[in-house]
Amino acid sequence: MYLDIGFDFAVREESVIGIFDLDNTTWSKHTRHFLAQAERDGRITEAADGLPKSFLLTSEYGMQRVYLSKYNAAILEKRLEDGAPTKARSYYE
Repeated sequence: MYLDIGFDFAVREESVIGIFDLDNTTWSKHTRHFLAQAERDGRITEAADGLPKSFLLTSEYGMQRVYLSKYNAAILEKRLEDGAPTKARSYYE
């Protein structure tokens, strides 16, 4: 199954390592450092057309990627738990 993360992006559910709320996590210098390093390494994909509300960390094919999403973390977690099908395409397809 795939998890719709917005902006016509979807990720494989089994590749999701974590879903994080940007408001609650970016106060930490460690999170800011992690996101800055991911951006420098070109591992960030924006799945939001405006200000992102959450980010997902995935690992697939030996590569970690960070997705910025317009949906808040609670919505994404609910979708992940429900296993709701999606028509959106995976970044890796």
